[in-house]
Amino acid sequence: MKNKVLLMTALALLTACAGPNVQQYQEQEPKLDLPGYFIGTTHAWGMFQRRGGEVVKRFHVEITGSGDASQLTLDERFRYDDGSTQRRVWRLSRAADGRWLGRADDVDGVAQGEVAGNALHWQYTLMLPVDGSTYAMRFDDWMFLIDPCTMINRASMGKFGLELGQVTLMFRKQSCTV
Repeated sequence: MKNKVLLMTALALLTACAGPNVQQYQEQEPKLDLPGYFIGTTHAWGMFQRRGGEVVKRFHVEITGSGDASQLTLDERFRYDDGSTQRRVWRLSRAADGRWLGRADDVDGVAQGEVAGNALHWQYTLMLPVDGSTYAMRFDDWMFLIDPCTMINRASMGKFGLELGQVTLMFRKQSCTV
């Protein structure tokens, strides 16, 4: 039993390190300009799936973005399919090396993101309330600009290197036409 636990832990750690590097998308078009995309009003529709694929929550988000090329505030207002609501305000800043750093009240520490080509790769720990308890969940978050108006987001959510579920979103800029 002890060997089985050690083997599962080792496999979880190895798979946690595997994955694409955002720089492989450097030449992809259209180029993502994070403030350029999010300043103004953006809507997103999404769902949360458990590891086995079952959709357990659907939601709509209205995002109001403000700021400039180096500072960005995203005021996110969630409405879930069960009628509940939530608000998250991200405060993002561009670091000297071009990466993006983000903070929000329910994020433990600092989110770190990097843009290359049409992609943004974020990593952060979200304090997630579930049934009266709060869990520190690690997010590995990928966003891809499809066209000037549309972005798709897929985030893997896990703990201790094990994936527990995924969040999928489709963003659409309100005042945009292709």
